Formats: sequence, structure tokens, C-alpha cells
Amino acid sequence: MIFCSCQDKKSSGKEANIVYENIMNRKSVRNYTPQPVKKELLDTLVRAGMAAPTSRDIRPWEFIIITDNEILQSLGEKLPFAKMLKETKQAIVVCGDSIKSDAWVQDCSAATENILLAAESLGLGAVWTAAFPYPDRIKAVSETLKLPANIIPLCVIPLGYPAGKNTPKNKYNPSVIHYNVW
Repeated sequence: MIFCSCQDKKSSGKEANIVYENIMNRKSVRNYTPQPVKKELLDTLVRAGMAAPTSRDIRPWEFIIITDNEILQSLGEKLPFAKMLKETKQAIVVCGDSIKSDAWVQDCSAATENILLAAESLGLGAVWTAAFPYPDRIKAVSETLKLPANIIPLCVIPLGYPAGKNTPKNKYNPSVIHYNVW
């Protein structure tokens, strides 16, 4: 586990470390056991997504929880980097309403990250697979899920119980940090 080297004096420390550890331990999981995730946990993940901040508090997101094997198989065939959909029992598609907000991409990205972090905290594995901005992937998801024209799929999140051991990547790079000016 990774621990924060500094703590905000206003926090009690322990709670801050739990959040930080979860962030630092999140990883992309692409292999899952055959065990299905209970509906209550899927609802918990979407609830976490809806807790994300949004521009002007518009909340332009729509979530599609997929548990139908035929749909998972179809999307697994059509999406080049989401083949793992063929082995999982569930996925969440995060979509944005392009009429409601011109910031739907940012808002739905925040919701997606919340879902990924919640999955990590619940012992689940998940991975962000992009639909947007790729026209072929957007079309594949939109047609398969029968989305209205104004609902744009941002990503498909295959998820489940991890099969095997996955380790987080250390992505820290001090060379991209700038103080005050470039």
C-alpha cells in the first residue's frame, strides 16, 4: 500500500489516508472471475458516479448497466479495446446528454473516475474503455444500446471480481509539475 507522505493538519489523517490509498491503488483490471456482481453493488457504483461534480450542476450523465450476456458479447466484438466484455458478466456505460450541457465530456469523465475509484474500494476490478471521441466506437455502442441521438457514449466500463493479481502503476512524474509559472 502507498501512504501519503504529508497530511493536511485539518484532517484526522486516517480518513485522508484511506481516500489517498484508494486513489493510489486503483488499477485497470481486464480479467475477471465468472462471479457476477450483485445489483446492489452496481447501483452503488452508479451512485458514486452521480456524486461527481459537474459544470453548473447540470448533471448531464446517463448510465446504462449491462448484465445481458448477448449485449456484452456484441460490444466485446465491436469495440477494439473492450474484448474483456466477452468474459465479464456486467459493465457500465457512461453517456452524456449533448443537449443538456456542452461540458458533458468533462462531467461524465468525473463520474467515470468516481465509478472506477468506488470499484477499487469495493474490491472490484474495472477498466475505462473509450467510446468517445471515436466515431466507429460511438456508433457501435449507440446502435447496440439504441441510444437517442443526443446521448453520446463516453466510455464502457467492464467490471467484475479480479482474476489474478493486478498492481497499480506508479505514474508520478515530477518533471510535469510547475509552481507559479512554467
